[in-house]
Amino acid sequence: MTQPTEAADATHGDLNAWWRFGVPVVVAIERALFRVRVTGIHHVPLTGPAILAFDHISVLDGPCLAAEVAWRRRRMVRFLVAAEVFDVPVTGWILRSYRQIPIRRGRNDAGALEEAIATVGRGAVAAIAPEGAVNPNPGELQRIRSGIARVALPTGAPVIPVGIWGTHHRWSKSGRHREPPLRPRLALAFGEPIEPKGDVSRQEDVDAFLEVIRTALDRQLAEARILAGDPRFD
Repeated sequence: MTQPTEAADATHGDLNAWWRFGVPVVVAIERALFRVRVTGIHHVPLTGPAILAFDHISVLDGPCLAAEVAWRRRRMVRFLVAAEVFDVPVTGWILRSYRQIPIRRGRNDAGALEEAIATVGRGAVAAIAPEGAVNPNPGELQRIRSGIARVALPTGAPVIPVGIWGTHHRWSKSGRHREPPLRPRLALAFGEPIEPKGDVSRQEDVDAFLEVIRTALDRQLAEARILAGDPRFD
């Protein structure tokens, strides 16, 4: 028996009613905060599974990434979100309505991993920050964690590296910022899909795959910085 696939149509993609209602609101807020530039988003498939691997420089990365993919490609994006956030009354309800996946930080959460694998296996788009936590030193990738390999290798879903630059000008690891300019540039650079290769039970295969991800993410991060007009990359 085959698994059910994520429903999609030409108009709404796989967006449910909550996504169709919320995305225009989030995009309007994003445009008020940033001057947004996006490249390579055609790499995100209109149907079928994919995993977005993005550098993590701000708590705003997830909402901005999800909004752009939903707005431009009509795809729902699933994130692994700390389980305790689901216990917050309003926030938890929102996360469930938008079909996000809870994960218990600091422990081996096999249930969340299995749900992520099953969700991608049904044809969904998932998003994972391979660095894990928000980076206190944007521009230099932290250690790439194995979670993305644990989802990508069993499912065979293509991994699309996404460089993000600019969100940290409004909300970095150290907190929120209100310094000029009024609307800093925000760039999202989507790279070519990476086809997963290797056996997830073999550590050498996992390590090799993570190195491929790191190299691709470094490349997309540099592209995002150029797109955002980072002085060091002009």
